[in-house]
Amino acid sequence: MVTMRPVRTISRKDFDREKQGWFLAGFVEGEGSFNVSLRKKTDYKLGWQVVMSFNVSQKTREVLELLKKELGCGIIKVRKFDGLHSLDITNPGEVIYKVIPYFRKFSLFSKEKRKNFEIFCRIANLMAIREHRTISGLKKILILREKLNIGKGRKRKYQYCDVFPAKKSSETIR
Repeated sequence: MVTMRPVRTISRKDFDREKQGWFLAGFVEGEGSFNVSLRKKTDYKLGWQVVMSFNVSQKTREVLELLKKELGCGIIKVRKFDGLHSLDITNPGEVIYKVIPYFRKFSLFSKEKRKNFEIFCRIANLMAIREHRTISGLKKILILREKLNIGKGRKRKYQYCDVFPAKKSSETIR
């Protein structure tokens, strides 16, 4: 017969902010996403709203609460159909001034996640100077967005061609 030792609770009092930052960056590496979506808006000059979002999903809230506290922003939601928790940040100011600097300090490890983060930052820079409100800026953002989160399972409600339908068959995205 095997005897079981009691589970010991690990104290986090010595878990300093630097270690916590790297822990959270690693967590985001696996569970987080940097996205840019489009919403059709008839009351917008160009007819489209560009929405930057950072989100992290998990079955339980604990790490999401820690990340929310560390970033100082975001909303934790629970999906009704499966109970999955998600920390969502879509406020442009919070994305630009809280999320991006955090992941500049605690950089992501994998080549693919770093690439997506850098594209996301380029889009954020364009939005910070209000380029998303011009046709040329919106085109730049959409071209960058096509390179974001490439792979199996990526779904986009609106594509470049929905915003800028080609006038001729020879018109292409560079």
